[in-house]
Amino acid sequence: MGRGNDKDSKHLEMKPLITVEGVSASFDGKKVLDNISLTIYDDDYLGIIGPNGGGKTTLVKVILGLKKPDCGNISFYRNGEKVEKIKMGYLPQYTLIDRKFPISVYDVVLSGLKTTRHFFRPYTKTQHQHVADTLERMELTSFAKKNIGELSGGQLQRVLLARAIVSKPDIIILDEPNTYIDIRFKEQMYQMLEVANNQCAVMVVSHDIAEILQYTKHIACVNHTMHYHSAANMPKEKLEEHFLNMNRKTDSIYENN
Repeated sequence: MGRGNDKDSKHLEMKPLITVEGVSASFDGKKVLDNISLTIYDDDYLGIIGPNGGGKTTLVKVILGLKKPDCGNISFYRNGEKVEKIKMGYLPQYTLIDRKFPISVYDVVLSGLKTTRHFFRPYTKTQHQHVADTLERMELTSFAKKNIGELSGGQLQRVLLARAIVSKPDIIILDEPNTYIDIRFKEQMYQMLEVANNQCAVMVVSHDIAEILQYTKHIACVNHTMHYHSAANMPKEKLEEHFLNMNRKTDSIYENN
């Protein structure tokens, strides 16, 4: 069943985790995000949908601090108080991973616990146990010593998800996580994300509208600009119609500029 039963009034009870205010960003000299504003709440499960080239991945990179926006602000909060940064787990698109890099499954997941502040400190027994527990949850224990180049696409995505969740982040951000994941693990992955959502926020970028409607609480349609839906319980056909209209209007604007 869907997760989108939330009333608009529930926003009054939720605390912000991330705010995006008036953000615009460019890629190769072309504006891909235009005046985007968004609030991600501390227990949010946000779905981001949009066409290829519409700016979804750019928005993710801006939030993660991997790309500087042309203008606008990104702010972070903990317990309603503004902080300099929060802990974010990130599952990138499969195509961004260098499979030739000589690193084991265990070390990939272990690297999810490394911070810049403690980069040269040895890992603790507790951290190693976190990795072992996470590998077990993801059914990856038998792959721990394998090089990532030996894995199938679905196995590699499971490893990257394990890396994203091992540090118990404030938010998990997943960019098109279904790529190369088999149907059996796809359902398991979303079940795990639903459990994780009890402890942290989840943000999933996907082109699959039906899937977003099934699992998320809120939806943001991104195609250079943004339309936010405070509840994900609308019929799939209605969202698709709205999204298609949004695409036509936005494409028309960008074609004429």
